[in-house]
Amino acid sequence: MGIESMGVGYGLFGLVILVLDIWGIVNVIGSRAAIGVKLLWILLIVILPVIGLIFWFLAGPRGVRAGA
Repeated sequence: MGIESMGVGYGLFGLVILVLDIWGIVNVIGSRAAIGVKLLWILLIVILPVIGLIFWFLAGPRGVRAGA
């Protein structure tokens, strides 16, 4: 396994994290939380992409569901 193939794996991991971060931010924006709370969660996700996403997934505000 060469250096070139390792770069592709890391690039794919980065792309997955980017997509999940965008998904998390969209869900925070769509939630019923107060503006200040939304801003703090978005900053956490942007500044700490992996850890912020994990924290949001465990404790963050959720978006409003279509059936609700």
